[in-house]
Amino acid sequence: MLFVTRMKYFLFCGLIFLSLGAFSQDLNARVELLYPKLPSVNKSTFDLLEKTIREFLNNKKWTDDMLQPIERIDCSFVITITAWDGASGFTAEAQIQSSRPVYGTSYNSTILNTYDKEFNFTYLEGQSLDFSEQSYTSNLGSLLSFYAFTILGMDYDTFSKFGGTSLYSRAQTVLNNAQGASDKGWKAMESFRNRYWLSENFSNTDYNPIREGLYVYHRRGLDVMGINPVEGRKAILSVLSQVQTIDRQRQGNMLSQLFMLAKVDELIGVFSAATPDEKMRAYSILSQIDPPNMFKYDALKK
Repeated sequence: MLFVTRMKYFLFCGLIFLSLGAFSQDLNARVELLYPKLPSVNKSTFDLLEKTIREFLNNKKWTDDMLQPIERIDCSFVITITAWDGASGFTAEAQIQSSRPVYGTSYNSTILNTYDKEFNFTYLEGQSLDFSEQSYTSNLGSLLSFYAFTILGMDYDTFSKFGGTSLYSRAQTVLNNAQGASDKGWKAMESFRNRYWLSENFSNTDYNPIREGLYVYHRRGLDVMGINPVEGRKAILSVLSQVQTIDRQRQGNMLSQLFMLAKVDELIGVFSAATPDEKMRAYSILSQIDPPNMFKYDALKK
């Protein structure tokens, strides 16, 4: 059902390829490896690592759905190496983003925008990346797989209500397999904002209003803005009210913060052409759930 929903979307957009045999993988991942604190290293070592990560993400079939090349989910992994032991040990952090197209436009809406400060791993030059859903084999393979499933789950949620459930479950399996590892970022007690809590929030039904909001925001909001901007903004305002409710009930939860990190600039654009009443309603909600960016929302008061 989910695959059909997503396929219909691209058929409506007129982007489907004529050849039904040209099926592709799931992700269209851009990978960038930065190492500003390591100016004297052999560049070829890091170029090979970057290529290995890119091929792992893009060549692996993460789902059973048969996607056309144009349907591959755009995402990026910007990995910054902060320290290297000269052999196999890398200390790193990563920014992971994903987006999906908005119906009838050339605009891509950011779905995920998150930072992982514990993206540490071991890797020997020339080594192939291994991953198994049955067991923990390497931290790098687990990190990339966890975020691949999360990216896919969020994308599927935007096309079908709760469409990403099975993919979040697979991300949770990756997390569960890593509980016995010494690598950081997988355990509840290590932080209130890490991979454990990201997975927990997506699996916790208390946060279903935000997951449902992903669908309403994109399919009933952004995707109809070109045809009926009034209805589109109305749907988006309803989602913001849901996020506000969850944020009040569960202060500091990851999903509401994750939503706002992805949507802050987009929301200002959405409501820039709204009525004065809509602008003030949006400002009232946004300034409460996202106070660090209140200065940005001041534009809605003009």
